[in-house]
Amino acid sequence: MLPPAAILTDIEGTTTPIAFVRDVLFPFARARLPEWVETHAQRPDVAAELAEIRRMTPGKPELQALLQWMDQDAKVTPLKALQGMIWREGYLNGALKGAIYPDVPPALRRWAGAGLGLYVYSSGSVEAQKLIFGHSTAGDLARLFSGFFDTRVGGKREPDSYARLAIAMHVPPVEILFLSDVEAELDAAAAAGMRTCQLVRAEDGTEPSDRHPTAADFPGVAARMGLPGAARA
Repeated sequence: MLPPAAILTDIEGTTTPIAFVRDVLFPFARARLPEWVETHAQRPDVAAELAEIRRMTPGKPELQALLQWMDQDAKVTPLKALQGMIWREGYLNGALKGAIYPDVPPALRRWAGAGLGLYVYSSGSVEAQKLIFGHSTAGDLARLFSGFFDTRVGGKREPDSYARLAIAMHVPPVEILFLSDVEAELDAAAAAGMRTCQLVRAEDGTEPSDRHPTAADFPGVAARMGLPGAARA
């Protein structure tokens, strides 16, 4: 089988430790959220997200809805957008650095250098995605990617979302390899015709799938899926 033309990757549990998102990013945003929203409520981009929250939760105060969603780790687009805005300030002032598994940067650079298109699809906002890669512990990795997608495309467990992604990427689904640690996301991508590989990282306690190829890290993905540079990964 020919190698894929493009790689679409999840972030949490795939390129980035779950602990960084759970123990660093989420508490950082939660601690600042009430004051930050009050201070920036009139800013057009913030006002638009607050209006969407009111539409989604009629009669409930915006802040109450946001905090409830955070407690539930809900994949809700306006929450993710506002979290991304708060994280942006943290990255820009040096309070945050994006944690990336050490095996990921060399693999991304090798794949990009070989001409593969690299894309991100995460429940975190596009803004947050660009920040975590652009201000990473390995330097600016965001420039390696051709595109970033979030839940505005659709839910990550819905096959139609992956069909829309393939159209946006201008790549046939069969030529796209989707990487994630979550079996249900891989199922949805496969249903849309994409190739899949599950990241099973020991530190995250991921349960291996019996429906998708698995790998412990990005070098393992390269070896398992016939990607360029597998022998040197």
